[in-house]
Amino acid sequence: MAIKNKLFDGIVIFVHVVKSGSFTLAADVSGHSTSYISKEVNKLEARLGVRLLHRTTRSLSLTPEGKLYFQLCQQIIEDADQAENAITGNQGEPQGRLRISSPISYGLSNLSPVLSRFTEKYQKIQLELELNDRKVDLISDGFDVVIRATQHLEDSSLISRRITQSEALVLASPGYLAKHGVPKHPYELSQHKIICYSNLKQPNIWLFQDHNGDSIQVHVKSQVLTNNSTLEIALAVADQGIFRVPRFALKDELETGTLVELFSDWPKPPIGVYMVYPSRKHMSAKVRSFIDFVMQELGD
Repeated sequence: MAIKNKLFDGIVIFVHVVKSGSFTLAADVSGHSTSYISKEVNKLEARLGVRLLHRTTRSLSLTPEGKLYFQLCQQIIEDADQAENAITGNQGEPQGRLRISSPISYGLSNLSPVLSRFTEKYQKIQLELELNDRKVDLISDGFDVVIRATQHLEDSSLISRRITQSEALVLASPGYLAKHGVPKHPYELSQHKIICYSNLKQPNIWLFQDHNGDSIQVHVKSQVLTNNSTLEIALAVADQGIFRVPRFALKDELETGTLVELFSDWPKPPIGVYMVYPSRKHMSAKVRSFIDFVMQELGD
């Protein structure tokens, strides 16, 4: 494959502009004039055939294409820096920006105490953690590692490593059950107020497995539909309905009796917690250190 002579022209300048937020500051950082910086970005946009930056007299902002290109360019620069360090023998300790995405409940309950120890050990890593229950795109959203909790991890070109396995529990408050009755069979859930998790593909279809191993589909009616498990727990504690949540999302609600598990003698659907990262032959030191640290601290 022929290598384009100007493939990398303007990339470092473009990243300087985005990080500094202005052409003037980028010129100061890079040692060039402001006019040179502007011309380099213009040439880069012309070569790519897309606008990367919205320019006004007071501010700069990335276009959607610019946002994606910036994230990819950052990774290219970091990879090039890593390659140079590997050749010169100057690898040193892991460093640089590390972007992680995690579900909110898992991030707060399990990951938070681990991250404080990780940042203490690797002080040259600038950690960016986004807690979000939506399914992010690892590549286009610019993350190094994404943590996912799911029953079925989709096949892809990405690499996944299971941290641990939890289980899905069906729960309600004693107050709700006293008022509306205790369902004895999952099918009876269709007659109850249900709090559903909207990030699932089919929030209103709950799957169970009976003692014979046969699958059961229960169609529930959502009284509340939300994308946040913390809100689900709060609503259930306030006697607002029955919900289903991974065990790791709970604190001490079961131990204190604030919530009661339903169908406790039924098989519980397993929820795997995975780290997902790009399929790269040569993993950066910062990503490797994070994966190894999390596995050591939380892995089963």
